[in-house]
Amino acid sequence: MTTPSDFDSARAAAFAERVVGILNGGALSLMLSIGHRAGLFDAMARLAFATSQELADEAGLEERYVREWLGAMVTGGIAEYDPHGRRYRLPAEHAASLTRDSAAGNLATTAQWIALLGSVEDRVLECFERGGGVPYAAYDRFHQVMAEDSNQTVVSSLRSAILPLVPGAIAALERGIDVLDVGCGSGRAVNEMAAAFPRSRFTGYDLSTEAIAAARAEARERRLANASFEVRDVADLACAACFDLVTAFDSIHDQADPAGVLAAIARALRPGGAFLMQDIAGTSNVQRDAAHPLAPFLYTVSCLHCTSVSLAAGGAGLGAMWGAETARRMLDDAGFTKVDLHELPHDAINLYYVARKEA
Repeated sequence: MTTPSDFDSARAAAFAERVVGILNGGALSLMLSIGHRAGLFDAMARLAFATSQELADEAGLEERYVREWLGAMVTGGIAEYDPHGRRYRLPAEHAASLTRDSAAGNLATTAQWIALLGSVEDRVLECFERGGGVPYAAYDRFHQVMAEDSNQTVVSSLRSAILPLVPGAIAALERGIDVLDVGCGSGRAVNEMAAAFPRSRFTGYDLSTEAIAAARAEARERRLANASFEVRDVADLACAACFDLVTAFDSIHDQADPAGVLAAIARALRPGGAFLMQDIAGTSNVQRDAAHPLAPFLYTVSCLHCTSVSLAAGGAGLGAMWGAETARRMLDDAGFTKVDLHELPHDAINLYYVARKEA
C-alpha cells in the first residue's frame, strides 16, 4: 500500500483506536446476550457482591464459564470487582439497562441480535456476490427475540401510550370493534389487546407457521376466545371494509411487497377506520440517519435481515431504514389521505404513524 503525501498519521491512529473500541463493543454485545439468556444479570441484581461460585449457584450454571464471562464484564466496565474478596457486583445503575425487571429499558435483550445476525453472515455474504436473499427460516430464534423486543417496545406500552395515539381508539375497543394485526409474529400484541378488551375481536396474520403456532398456544393458555391467528400473506387480504383498526408493529419494511400490503390494509379498513403503524425511525436519507444514536445497528439489522428476507421472497428489499419520507409517500400512494407521525419517549428506535382514508 502506497501512503499518500497528505496522509494524516494522527487521524489514522485515532481511527485504529476507534476500531479497537468497535471490536471490544462487538465482543461485549455477545457477552450481554449470554448474560441475558443465561439469567446472569438478573442473578447479579439479586445479589450484592458475590464470588463467581456464588453467582453460578444463584443462576444454576457452571462456575468456570461464569468466571470467564465475569472477566469480560469487569474489563468491559459493566461489572465491578473487589480483588480482596474476589467478589463481583452489578451496580444498580447498570442493572437498570440489563435486567428483566427493567421492562422497556433492558438493552441486553437487543444485544441478542448480534449473535442472531452473525449466524447468517456466510449466507448473506453469498448474496452480496450473487444477489437474492436469505429466507426467514434461516434465522434461528428470530421470532423468540422479536417477541422479547415486542414485549419491551409494544406490549408494555400498548394501553398507556400506543393505542391512545389513535383518537377514540380506547373507547371503541372497550365497546367492541374488529382489529387486524399485520405481521403479528408470535402474537404478543394481539393477545395483550384481546385480554385488555374482551368485547373486541382480534386477528393476527403472519407468514411464519412457527410464530402463528406460538401465538395460538399463548391465546389458549390465556383463554382468549376473541383472538385468532392465521398463516397468511398479508399482501392479499382478500377483504374489503372488514376491520375498524389495523396495526403493524415493525413489520411493513420486511414485506416482499410493502406497497401491496399497504394498499391491502387501506382496502381492509372500514369507513372511519385507522391504520396504526410502528416502524423504524429512519429519515430516507443516510446523512440525516447519522444523527440517530443507533443508526449503525439499525443498518446492520437491515442489511443482514430485513432487506435479505424481502429479497429472498423476490421482493422489493425495502429495508428497515426506508424512513419517514418514503413511508409517507407509500402511505399516500396506498390511499391514505391523512397521516400523523408520533415519537414516544419509551421507544428510541421507532416512529408511530396513524393513517386514515377519507370517510
